[in-house]
Amino acid sequence: MVALTIGVILVLFAVYSVLPVSWSLQWWPEVIQFLKGGVPILAVFIGLIAFFVGVADIKDKMEAKKEEAEEKAEAKKADPGAGTT
Repeated sequence: MVALTIGVILVLFAVYSVLPVSWSLQWWPEVIQFLKGGVPILAVFIGLIAFFVGVADIKDKMEAKKEEAEEKAEAKKADPGAGTT
């Protein structure tokens, strides 16, 4: 219940602070300025994270193929006649 109340208060404050009327804080230009500076930095961080996740995924796939090949080799060793028809 406390989290809900705090959430509502913060949303109301955010709306109040960017309204373009004389009785509000009129922070909309500052919000836009912050977004102009913050979005490229956020894009770099997200891009780096995506790059590292992609590299890890490629490594995992290569490791899985390697393990699969080893399992096939072990299965052929254990039963050499199974592979022939």
